[in-house]
Amino acid sequence: MVIISKSILNKYGEGYPESKEALLNWYLKVKNGNWSNFHELKRSFNSIDAVGNNRYVFNIKGNQYRLIALIIFETRTLFILFIGTHEKYNKIEASKIEYKKL
Repeated sequence: MVIISKSILNKYGEGYPESKEALLNWYLKVKNGNWSNFHELKRSFNSIDAVGNNRYVFNIKGNQYRLIALIIFETRTLFILFIGTHEKYNKIEASKIEYKKL
């Protein structure tokens, strides 16, 4: 998969150092993944949720953090839209969040 953009993970890891290793593990797993649909992705990430509008929520570091991604399976592209704690995640509407270039 092509991930847009790793810099978002790096920036978040600077602010939350305890998340760095888990985010790197997630990144490597996704980068090396080759899924053509949600059901295939679910086999690799059993706790992933589809929230609509091609948005998917990943639990990071034992569900301490949430990552929302827009995934376009046809082009093998994943856009990181949000990384945050549950508290911050609960304040947004996951299916409507948009990609913001840094």
